Amino acid sequence: MATHSETVDILVDDEHIAGTFLSPPPKMPGVLFVHGWGGSQQRDLSRARGIAGLGCICLSFDLRGHALTRAQQETVTREQNLDDLLAAYDLLAEHPHIDPAAIAVVGTSYGGYLAAILSSLRPVKWLGLRVPALYLDEDWSLPKRQLDREALNRLRSSRVRPEENRVLAACAAFHGDVLIVESEHDSFVPHETIMSYRAAFQRTHSLTHRIIDGADHALSSERCQEAYTSILVNWATEMIIGARLGNKTAAGCEPLIGS
Repeated sequence: MATHSETVDILVDDEHIAGTFLSPPPKMPGVLFVHGWGGSQQRDLSRARGIAGLGCICLSFDLRGHALTRAQQETVTREQNLDDLLAAYDLLAEHPHIDPAAIAVVGTSYGGYLAAILSSLRPVKWLGLRVPALYLDEDWSLPKRQLDREALNRLRSSRVRPEENRVLAACAAFHGDVLIVESEHDSFVPHETIMSYRAAFQRTHSLTHRIIDGADHALSSERCQEAYTSILVNWATEMIIGARLGNKTAAGCEPLIGS
């Protein structure tokens, strides 16, 4: 997505001087936001506005079982929510000003889980995962409300390999750029789950892992919310602007770890 340059001749005082027009590519990157279980698109909107300012087209949406369709929360399944995400992705990819080869998907918790699976079904260049959750494959069609919480806790507190889980297999096959954001004091998605995700990403172009000190799963404090916004916008700037300028160094940096 290198910028287009055009040499021009500028007439001034009967003389000619050289100039160069630099213009962005005719198609823009797209960014799709996926909220977590029990949330909505509202919290994503401020971050979407910041990233849209980089020259992107952003789409946020409400999964079924949330916001206006909250009455369905008792019966909605992961399969149905993945269908929601696929429909939203396809709508974004069909936008006339979108470059379909430059789409980022940013998901939180349950949304991060769905986003990672999406990457195995649709082209995704950049994948941002905040506290991505982990679920058992065998109860895929069961309403999410009916999942066994104790079984989930056992799964998330152990190291899981890509060949044992659909979402981690999707991560193992992903070749783009990845951001993983972890909360230091997360009682729902512990460090072991984050490390299962991180270990699965073996073929990525780049991997950035950040830990928000003092944060819980929901980023309850304003300070933690601001920290995540800063991490996400900075990463998106590095990836998207770097790709636009054809800057291989920016997009291919060494993994970053820390708070």
